Amino acid sequence: MTKILFICHGNICRSAAAEMVMKQMIREKNLREIAVDSAAATREEIGNDVYPPMKRALERRGYRCERHAARQTTRADYDRYDLLIGMDSENLMDMRRIYGGDPEGKISLLRSWAGEPGMEIDDPWYTRDFNGALSQIEEGCSGLLRALLRGEAGQG
Repeated sequence: MTKILFICHGNICRSAAAEMVMKQMIREKNLREIAVDSAAATREEIGNDVYPPMKRALERRGYRCERHAARQTTRADYDRYDLLIGMDSENLMDMRRIYGGDPEGKISLLRSWAGEPGMEIDDPWYTRDFNGALSQIEEGCSGLLRALLRGEAGQG
């Protein structure tokens, strides 16, 4: 079983959307060996559902929005998950601080899985471009799923 945790600033836009997108891709391929969750790098939005504009963008593209309650990632998540995937460089910095580094090389940016190393998922909280961020998330999740199916991503 490969366990993936997506992380963004508040866990109400990008990481929550990545969770919903990846779960749907997994369901469509009837895969049972991949588990997905999401969390925040900060405490600001703990308990909140997916941000309404992101939820609308997901629903317009046919994604099922499950009930969601934002949570902050913890040091224990480093051992629980095989892949810890951030949306931007600030997330990676926060993740390394929370986890005490990345000794096993589990941390990456989502867009790196789409062949765009170093590129970030634009934060729609600031850009207001929820559809654009969702397109970037879809590309990253598609690349991640391809890598998993080829056996090129961490497996626990």
